[in-house]
Amino acid sequence: MPRGDKSAYTDKQQRQAEHIEDSERKEGRSEEDAERIAWATVNKQSGGGKRSGSGRKSARKTAKKATKKATKKAARKAGAKKATKKATKKAAKKTATKAARKTPRKAAKKATRKTARKTGARKTAKKATKKTTGGKTAKKAAKKTARKSTRTSASRSTAAKKAARTRARKRNGAAS
Repeated sequence: MPRGDKSAYTDKQQRQAEHIEDSERKEGRSEEDAERIAWATVNKQSGGGKRSGSGRKSARKTAKKATKKATKKAARKAGAKKATKKATKKAAKKTATKAARKTPRKAAKKATRKTARKTGARKTAKKATKKTTGGKTAKKAAKKTARKSTRTSASRSTAAKKAARTRARKRNGAAS
Protein backbone atom coordinates (compact mmCIF):
# COMPACT_ATOMS: atom_id res chain seq x y z
CA MET A 1 0.00 0.00 0.00
CA PRO A 2 1.62 3.26 -1.10
CA ARG A 3 2.02 6.10 1.33
CA GLY A 4 -0.99 8.40 1.38
CA ASP A 5 -3.43 5.63 0.36
CA LYS A 6 -6.70 6.03 2.25
CA SER A 7 -8.18 2.59 1.50
CA ALA A 8 -7.41 1.36 5.03
CA TYR A 9 -9.83 3.87 6.55
CA THR A 10 -13.48 3.04 7.19
CA ASP A 11 -16.31 4.95 5.56
CA LYS A 12 -17.01 6.74 8.82
CA GLN A 13 -13.38 7.85 9.15
CA GLN A 14 -13.42 9.15 5.58
CA ARG A 15 -16.63 11.10 6.25
CA GLN A 16 -15.06 12.58 9.40
CA ALA A 17 -11.97 13.63 7.42
CA GLU A 18 -14.16 15.29 4.75
CA HIS A 19 -16.12 17.19 7.37
CA ILE A 20 -12.95 18.39 9.13
CA GLU A 21 -11.46 19.37 5.77
CA ASP A 22 -14.54 21.47 4.94
CA SER A 23 -14.33 23.20 8.33
CA GLU A 24 -10.67 24.03 7.81
CA ARG A 25 -11.37 25.42 4.29
CA LYS A 26 -14.07 27.70 5.79
CA GLU A 27 -11.49 29.00 8.25
CA GLY A 28 -9.28 30.06 5.32
CA ARG A 29 -6.73 27.24 5.11
CA SER A 30 -5.41 26.06 1.73
CA GLU A 31 -6.71 22.80 0.17
CA GLU A 32 -3.46 20.99 0.95
CA ASP A 33 -3.28 22.17 4.58
CA ALA A 34 -6.95 21.44 5.20
CA GLU A 35 -6.54 17.84 3.95
CA ARG A 36 -3.38 17.32 6.02
CA ILE A 37 -5.08 18.63 9.19
CA ALA A 38 -8.20 16.54 8.54
CA TRP A 39 -6.37 13.21 8.23
CA ALA A 40 -4.06 14.05 11.13
CA THR A 41 -7.13 14.70 13.28
CA VAL A 42 -8.77 11.43 12.24
CA ASN A 43 -5.54 9.55 12.99
CA LYS A 44 -5.26 11.19 16.38
CA GLN A 45 -8.86 10.38 17.30
CA SER A 46 -9.04 6.79 16.09
CA GLY A 47 -5.42 5.66 15.87
CA GLY A 48 -5.30 5.35 12.06
CA GLY A 49 -7.18 3.23 9.53
CA LYS A 50 -9.51 0.67 11.08
CA ARG A 51 -9.86 -1.83 8.22
CA SER A 52 -8.01 -5.13 8.62
CA GLY A 53 -4.47 -5.24 7.30
CA SER A 54 -4.02 -1.50 7.62
CA GLY A 55 -0.98 -1.80 9.90
CA ARG A 56 -2.45 0.49 12.50
CA LYS A 57 -1.62 0.65 16.20
CA SER A 58 -3.99 -1.45 18.23
CA ALA A 59 -6.12 0.34 20.78
CA ARG A 60 -4.92 -2.11 23.41
CA LYS A 61 -1.26 -1.20 22.93
CA THR A 62 -1.91 2.51 23.25
CA ALA A 63 -4.11 1.92 26.29
CA LYS A 64 -1.38 -0.24 27.88
CA LYS A 65 1.22 2.43 27.26
CA ALA A 66 -0.97 5.11 28.79
CA THR A 67 -1.69 2.91 31.82
CA LYS A 68 2.01 2.16 32.32
CA LYS A 69 2.85 5.84 32.12
CA ALA A 70 0.14 6.76 34.63
CA THR A 71 1.23 3.99 37.00
CA LYS A 72 4.85 5.13 36.93
CA LYS A 73 3.81 8.72 37.59
CA ALA A 74 1.58 7.68 40.51
CA ALA A 75 4.37 5.54 41.96
CA ARG A 76 6.77 8.49 41.85
CA LYS A 77 4.23 10.72 43.57
CA ALA A 78 3.50 8.10 46.23
CA GLY A 79 7.22 7.64 46.85
CA ALA A 80 7.65 11.35 47.42
CA LYS A 81 4.63 11.49 49.76
CA LYS A 82 5.93 8.50 51.70
CA ALA A 83 9.34 10.08 52.13
CA THR A 84 7.90 13.35 53.44
CA LYS A 85 5.55 11.49 55.76
CA LYS A 86 8.46 9.43 57.11
CA ALA A 87 10.59 12.53 57.66
CA THR A 88 7.75 14.26 59.51
CA LYS A 89 7.22 11.26 61.77
CA LYS A 90 10.95 11.06 62.47
CA ALA A 91 11.12 14.75 63.41
CA ALA A 92 8.10 14.46 65.69
CA LYS A 93 9.61 11.44 67.41
CA LYS A 94 12.90 13.27 67.86
CA THR A 95 11.26 16.28 69.51
CA ALA A 96 9.23 14.00 71.76
CA THR A 97 12.34 12.17 72.94
CA LYS A 98 14.14 15.46 73.54
CA ALA A 99 11.26 16.67 75.68
CA ALA A 100 11.25 13.38 77.55
CA ARG A 101 14.96 13.69 78.28
CA LYS A 102 14.57 17.18 79.64
CA THR A 103 11.89 16.21 82.12
CA PRO A 104 11.97 12.44 82.58
CA ARG A 105 10.04 12.56 85.79
CA LYS A 106 7.20 14.61 84.35
CA ALA A 107 7.00 12.43 81.26
CA ALA A 108 7.00 9.28 83.38
CA LYS A 109 4.30 10.71 85.63
CA LYS A 110 2.14 11.54 82.65
CA ALA A 111 2.56 8.06 81.27
CA THR A 112 1.71 6.48 84.61
CA ARG A 113 -1.36 8.66 85.01
CA LYS A 114 -2.61 7.55 81.65
CA THR A 115 -2.01 3.88 82.40
CA ALA A 116 -3.46 4.26 85.88
CA ARG A 117 -6.64 5.78 84.49
CA LYS A 118 -6.97 3.02 81.99
CA THR A 119 -6.24 0.11 84.33
CA GLY A 120 -7.23 1.56 87.70
CA ALA A 121 -4.01 0.32 89.27
CA ARG A 122 -2.46 3.55 90.51
CA LYS A 123 -0.12 1.86 93.00
CA THR A 124 1.60 -0.29 90.39
CA ALA A 125 1.85 2.71 88.09
CA LYS A 126 3.57 4.75 90.80
CA LYS A 127 6.04 1.94 91.39
CA ALA A 128 6.76 1.80 87.68
CA THR A 129 7.36 5.56 87.67
CA LYS A 130 9.88 5.29 90.46
CA LYS A 131 11.70 2.52 88.63
CA THR A 132 11.77 4.37 85.32
CA THR A 133 12.98 7.67 86.75
CA GLY A 134 15.94 5.88 88.36
CA GLY A 135 18.81 7.18 90.54
CA LYS A 136 18.49 10.23 92.77
CA THR A 137 15.09 11.31 91.50
CA ALA A 138 13.56 7.98 92.54
CA LYS A 139 14.99 8.41 96.06
CA LYS A 140 13.59 11.94 96.26
CA ALA A 141 10.18 10.74 95.17
CA ALA A 142 10.25 7.95 97.75
CA LYS A 143 11.20 10.39 100.53
CA LYS A 144 8.38 12.71 99.57
CA THR A 145 5.81 9.95 99.72
CA ALA A 146 7.23 8.78 103.05
CA ARG A 147 6.91 12.32 104.44
CA LYS A 148 3.36 12.59 103.20
CA SER A 149 2.41 9.31 104.80
CA THR A 150 3.94 10.32 108.16
CA ARG A 151 2.11 13.68 108.13
CA THR A 152 -1.25 12.09 107.59
CA SER A 153 -0.56 9.26 110.01
CA ALA A 154 -1.20 11.53 113.04
CA SER A 155 -4.93 11.26 112.48
CA ARG A 156 -4.92 7.47 111.98
CA SER A 157 -5.26 4.62 114.39
CA THR A 158 -2.15 2.87 115.72
CA ALA A 159 -2.60 -0.12 113.41
CA ALA A 160 -2.91 2.16 110.41
CA LYS A 161 0.14 4.12 111.56
CA LYS A 162 2.17 0.95 111.83
CA ALA A 163 1.12 -0.18 108.35
CA ALA A 164 2.02 3.23 106.91
CA ARG A 165 5.47 3.10 108.46
CA THR A 166 6.06 -0.39 107.09
CA ARG A 167 5.06 0.73 103.59
CA ALA A 168 7.35 3.73 103.86
CA ARG A 169 10.27 1.54 104.91
CA LYS A 170 9.61 -0.80 102.01
CA ARG A 171 9.57 2.12 99.56
CA ASN A 172 12.81 3.51 100.93
CA GLY A 173 14.43 0.09 100.75
CA ALA A 174 13.27 -0.47 97.14
CA ALA A 175 14.50 2.95 95.99
CA SER A 176 18.09 2.52 97.20
